[in-house]
Amino acid sequence: MPIQDDFVYQPPTDPLVILYEDDDLVVIDKPAGLLSVPGRLPEHHDSAYLRVVEQFANAKITHRLDMATSGILMFAKHRDAEVAVSKMFQARTVEKNYIALVQGQLEEQGSVDVPLITDWENRPRQIVHFELGKAAKTLYKLIEYSTDQDISRVCLTPITGRSHQLRVHMQYIGHPITGDKLYHPNPKLSPLNRMALHASLLAFTQPLSGESIKIEATVPF
Repeated sequence: MPIQDDFVYQPPTDPLVILYEDDDLVVIDKPAGLLSVPGRLPEHHDSAYLRVVEQFANAKITHRLDMATSGILMFAKHRDAEVAVSKMFQARTVEKNYIALVQGQLEEQGSVDVPLITDWENRPRQIVHFELGKAAKTLYKLIEYSTDQDISRVCLTPITGRSHQLRVHMQYIGHPITGDKLYHPNPKLSPLNRMALHASLLAFTQPLSGESIKIEATVPF
C-alpha cells in the first residue's frame, strides 16, 4: 500500500499475539499501526508478515488489513495451504466480521452495494464509481448508539473484499469510521487515537483438514 509523503512510520513494538495455529495456518491479532506487508522504503519494512516469518520461515500472507485496522490476520505455513486458502477466499466461503465506530446514528441494519475503484491521482484512496468500479457489498448492523458522542458501534460484514471497502462504504452512506484519516472529514473528532476498525471474527472450514474453525479477537475499543 502506498504511504503518504508526510507519514512517519512508528509501528507498535508489542510481541506478536497468536490467536490460532495448526499444521497449516497461523492467525495473529495485528495491532493498529502495523503494516500487513513491508512498504517500499526501508523504514517501512517492519510488518506483520516479517514478524511472522521470524517464527514461521515459510509463512505467506493470505489476505491483508489496512495499517490502521487491527485484528485477525491469517498466514499459510506452506505452499499447499496458501493455494487452498486462496481458493477458499475466492469462493467467498469465509465469514468475516469487523467492529467499527462510525459517526452519527446508523439505522438498525442494512447493506451498501456500490462499486469501487482506485482514485489513481490520490492513491491509496478508493472511490465509488458506478461505470468503472468493481462490485462491492457490505452488510451492517447497529450494536449501540452513543448520544453523547454521536457515534454508532456497528458490526460490518464484507461480502466482497475490495481495498478500503468498509471505510468507503461507511463514508458513502454518511457514517464515516471515526479516526479514519482518509475518509472522515474530521478524524481528530475521534475519542480514540486510532481508526476504530477491528477485524473481530473469522470463520471457515479449514481447507486441508476439513475442521470448522471460528477465531475471535477481542475488540480493543
